[in-house]
Amino acid sequence: MPTSMRVVYAVAAQENVDPAELQPPLHAVVDADALDELFPLGGADSSSLARSVEFTYRGNQVCIDDRGNVDVLAQSAESGVSTTPDQ
Repeated sequence: MPTSMRVVYAVAAQENVDPAELQPPLHAVVDADALDELFPLGGADSSSLARSVEFTYRGNQVCIDDRGNVDVLAQSAESGVSTTPDQ
C-alpha cells in the first residue's frame, strides 16, 4: 500500500473513523505523490540518504521514518497508531 494511503488509514484508525470521512483529504494538506516517491513500496530505495517527514494532519502529528514506518500521535494525547510498510 502506498505511503500516502497508509497515512490515511493510520489517521482514520487514530480517530476511529472511516478513511473516506477524513476532511480535508490528505492531498489538500501535503503532496501525497511526493510522500509516495520519498517512501517507495518495499522500504528504502538504493540511495543512502536518510530521510523522514513530519507534518500535522487533522490535529495529529504524522511521522514517517526512513524505513517508511508511519506513526500518528494525537497532539492532545499520548496514545498513537503505527504502521510499517508492506514487505
